[in-house]
Amino acid sequence: MSKERARRRAEREAEQARQAVLQAEREAKLARRRRRIGRITALLPGRPVRIASQGGIIARRRRAQNGGVAVLFMIVQVIAWLLWSSWSARFGVLVLSLLFVPLLVTLVFDRRS
Repeated sequence: MSKERARRRAEREAEQARQAVLQAEREAKLARRRRRIGRITALLPGRPVRIASQGGIIARRRRAQNGGVAVLFMIVQVIAWLLWSSWSARFGVLVLSLLFVPLLVTLVFDRRS
């Protein structure tokens, strides 16, 4: 009976030793990977602190206003393309739109600051 217990204990200890070796290999591999990633990230420029977009009421309102301006700009361009077949007229509408959009945004949404 004690020979059987000794044999089972020896098997358990051998299995624990194998598991310890495997764990040590995993930890060494992970440490090498972390060092490699650390060396690479040290070469990259610093990341901005805030990645997520602003979520306040003013930011949401400004995003909605900008979206509305973009949709209005696209509508004007589509109408110009449908009304005039002349490339110079289409280009003229594009240039005038690009010039007047900041002016209209400033006047309509009171963004003077």
